[in-house]
Amino acid sequence: MRLRVGLTGGIGSGKSEVAKELARLGAFIIDADALSREATAAGSPGLARVAARWPSALHADGTLDRAALAALVFGDDGARTELNAIVHPLVRAAGAEREAAARPDQIVVHDVPLLFEGGFYRECDVNVLVIAPLPLRLERLQRRSDLSLDQARRRIAAQIDPQRARLLADYVIENDAGLDVLRATTARIYDALLALPARTHAHERG
Repeated sequence: MRLRVGLTGGIGSGKSEVAKELARLGAFIIDADALSREATAAGSPGLARVAARWPSALHADGTLDRAALAALVFGDDGARTELNAIVHPLVRAAGAEREAAARPDQIVVHDVPLLFEGGFYRECDVNVLVIAPLPLRLERLQRRSDLSLDQARRRIAAQIDPQRARLLADYVIENDAGLDVLRATTARIYDALLALPARTHAHERG
C-alpha cells in the first residue's frame, strides 16, 4: 500500500512551493484546491448546491464568483461550515479516484489547505505542516493578491492556529529562510518519507 501524506499550511505559508518540490522529487500530488474548483465548475452538482445556498455568489453567466463567495463565508463560521459540508465530500471522492492512478512505489501527497480543520489528517499516514512568521505571510498575501491587510488577517484567522497545527503534524517545515533553504528542507523530509512503511490510513489521531 502506498504511503499517504497530508500536506498543509496556512495561507501565505509557502505550502504550494513545498508541493512543487515534492512533485519534482517524484511524489504524486493531489491538489485539493484544484479538485474544489472542479467540484464547483459550471454545470456541476456542487455548483448547483452552492448556488442554491448563495445565489449572489454567481457571475452573470452562471459560473462561480469565487471572490464573492469568499466575501460571504470568511468571517462567518456557520456559512463556512455549510460550504465545507458541500465541497469537502466531493473533493475527497475525487481525491480517492486520483490516488488510484499513482504508481505503487510513489508517495501520494494530498495538498489540503484545511487538512486538520476538515479531519482528513486522520486518514493520512503522515502529516507535514508548512509554517511561516505572520508578518511574512501577510506580506506574501498582499504582494500576490488584491487583499487588503484586514482581509489578509481575516483569511489567516479563519484557519487553524499554527501552534495547534504543530501538535497534529509529524513533520514541520519552517519557511522563513528563503526558497533554497525551503527546497533543501523539503528534500530531507522527502528522503525520510521514502524510508517509512505505508500504513492502513485508519489510525486515530488527536
